[in-house]
Amino acid sequence: MMWKKIFAVLLTLAFLAVPYTGNAKSLWVDRSHSIFADKKARNVGDILTIVISESTTQTATKSRSNEKTASIGLDAGVGIFGFLGRASSAGVNDSFEAEGSANDTNRYSGRITVTVVEVLPNDNMIIEGTQSIWQNRDEHKITLRGIIRRDDVLMDNTVPSYKVADATIKFDGKGPLNAKQRQGILTQIFNFLF
Repeated sequence: MMWKKIFAVLLTLAFLAVPYTGNAKSLWVDRSHSIFADKKARNVGDILTIVISESTTQTATKSRSNEKTASIGLDAGVGIFGFLGRASSAGVNDSFEAEGSANDTNRYSGRITVTVVEVLPNDNMIIEGTQSIWQNRDEHKITLRGIIRRDDVLMDNTVPSYKVADATIKFDGKGPLNAKQRQGILTQIFNFLF
């Protein structure tokens, strides 16, 4: 029985004497590929999606009127003004009236994926992106630039457009269909002159 205890001690010492050749690993494992990792944008080069839902309504009604009346009475002239003869009178009447109204309603909705181009010292992020869609030789282009807070990035890596500060959202297009929706050059010149 004693020799079994001695053998167990010698075996344990033999295992401890063999140098361990395993790689040392950190307790903090990179879990960026894990399903439990936070996928929200936070660094330059990360991408996120802006959910555009904007609507604007503007109504303007103007009405102006102006009227002016003046009259002058003259007595019979004397001296070199003798040609006036009897008493005479003159009158001036001027009136102006204008009315106008305008109603403008715009609604924009869509999604655009943008890139973080800069992270500011306060952890806000400057984002920028362009989306271009071609259909039947017509291009429909959305360009977006602005600043977002890291706290406003939702769990699905999206940000509503109303939470983008200093936002510039530009909807543009070119092609045959878009060209037909613009005024001709002569019409633009006449509108500028008149």
